[in-house]
Amino acid sequence: MGVFSKYKEALANTPSEVLNWRLFWSVAVFGILGASRGFDEGLVGGMVSLKSFRTQFEMDVGTKSQIANRESNITSMVQLGSIAGSLLAFVLCDKIGRVRSLQVLTLLWATGFSIVVSSFHSIGQILAGRFIAGLGIGMTTVVGPTYLVEVAPKAIRGMLTNVFAGAVYMGVMIAYFSNWGSSIHYSNTSRTQWVVPQSVNIIFAGFLFILSWTVPETPRFLIMKGKHEQALINLCKLRQLSEDHPLVQAEIIDAREQLEREKESSHGTALWAKLRELVLVPANRYRLMLGLMSQLLGQWSGASSITIYAAQFFAQLGKKGQSEKLLASCILGVVKFCSAYLCAFFLIDFFGRRRSLYCGIILQTVSVCYIAIYLGVVPASDLANATVSPSAKRAGIGAIAAIYISGFGWAMGWNSFQYLVNAEIYPLRLRALGSSIVMCFHFVNQYGNTKAVPTMLISMHNYGFFAFCTVVCAIGLAWVWFFVPETAGKSLEAMDALFQLPWHQIGRHGKELSAGVGSHSDGVPMDYLEKAEQEVEHSENKKVAQA
Repeated sequence: MGVFSKYKEALANTPSEVLNWRLFWSVAVFGILGASRGFDEGLVGGMVSLKSFRTQFEMDVGTKSQIANRESNITSMVQLGSIAGSLLAFVLCDKIGRVRSLQVLTLLWATGFSIVVSSFHSIGQILAGRFIAGLGIGMTTVVGPTYLVEVAPKAIRGMLTNVFAGAVYMGVMIAYFSNWGSSIHYSNTSRTQWVVPQSVNIIFAGFLFILSWTVPETPRFLIMKGKHEQALINLCKLRQLSEDHPLVQAEIIDAREQLEREKESSHGTALWAKLRELVLVPANRYRLMLGLMSQLLGQWSGASSITIYAAQFFAQLGKKGQSEKLLASCILGVVKFCSAYLCAFFLIDFFGRRRSLYCGIILQTVSVCYIAIYLGVVPASDLANATVSPSAKRAGIGAIAAIYISGFGWAMGWNSFQYLVNAEIYPLRLRALGSSIVMCFHFVNQYGNTKAVPTMLISMHNYGFFAFCTVVCAIGLAWVWFFVPETAGKSLEAMDALFQLPWHQIGRHGKELSAGVGSHSDGVPMDYLEKAEQEVEHSENKKVAQA
């Protein structure tokens, strides 16, 4: 109830004008960027399983290992491109801004898939197109959350930022249904069967490119570039409040003061100076550790593998026939989509980041453990020949349900955490760099995961893979208990107080120990207009002194 009371209090202190159509429109444009990843994760697994694609590109030629390697090359190529794309996002985000970066990534995304759908017999062309598309898709994981966390009011920052995380599974759901619909309505010998679903990427990228011209740049980026007047104008647009409103003044002052503190404590603005600051300053190093470990543990927990290879996993659990496997995948897409937005709108800010993550991992651990036990007990030959006993068949239904439950656990836990907390914990001048490094590591792990899974299923058998995922989830639980702090309800600028604590206190006791420290917009009583006048006077004095 303490979390709920604090959430209600924070929302009650937020003026009603702040929750306006312009804010929600900007959030929607950048939030649905997450669908780019979802489209690919959902489409590529179905594409390589469609008979039309396998026949056209001779996917079944060679040994089991050669076939598995060919499939993994195609499915993982977007992740390989995304590694470079997530680093490119840092350069562009801080150079040309969040909105212009969105426009660049949509062009890369659409170009890449245009190359893919124009391929007739060349797997090399498909790989090249998917790599280029990966550059754009990799950028989305930095550009989207960075924009959202910078424009969202702190009372509902978790909800609005997790629109991106939820959109990933909107994309997955649409992709699964696209594959299923094509398998029903187009012939197995028709090239159209796999081209039509892939074209969704091009349409969606073009749609977002057009919408990108209707949203404002973030005030924090403009302040970082010294464009204070435009920053104030944009913040007033987003909050629908006047320039002299206390909330507007408080946000502007907080952002300026944080940037001034960062400049004073840093040794330059070059890339290497920022990297040194990120790695050598203990508070920033802890932030980076949170991001990197969440990606390592989250990506190897099995959820991404299940999403990409859903049709194959359902086949292992007894689903036969192309249409039946793809329909089961569609249900998984619906479950993940609904779960992601349920968590975004009702749990992340209300229940808290740490508790949501903890409960999500517990659900995921129990689910994948059950699947591992089921596949270890029931012989693979019985599942392949559909000769399982009635009791094993009922247990198999439970294993299929466990896949859906693991999807809910992932949406509640790692999926929400990896985008929201990664974007909100960094100071302003390091936010794009920190997010880029973490998301680069995200795609390195996802690439390795996607590339390794087909081979793991051969060498470790089906149950061995899920047993491995169970162990990773258990390690994740222990890590969360000790290291992950609660950040709900804190302004972006007030995060500094939390991470200044000794490292062994941040995770388990950080919320209590930093509760009394806040920024101007955290509700600390003050004369906002007087503070604003002092800030302007201080800025003018600095200019005179420099002159």
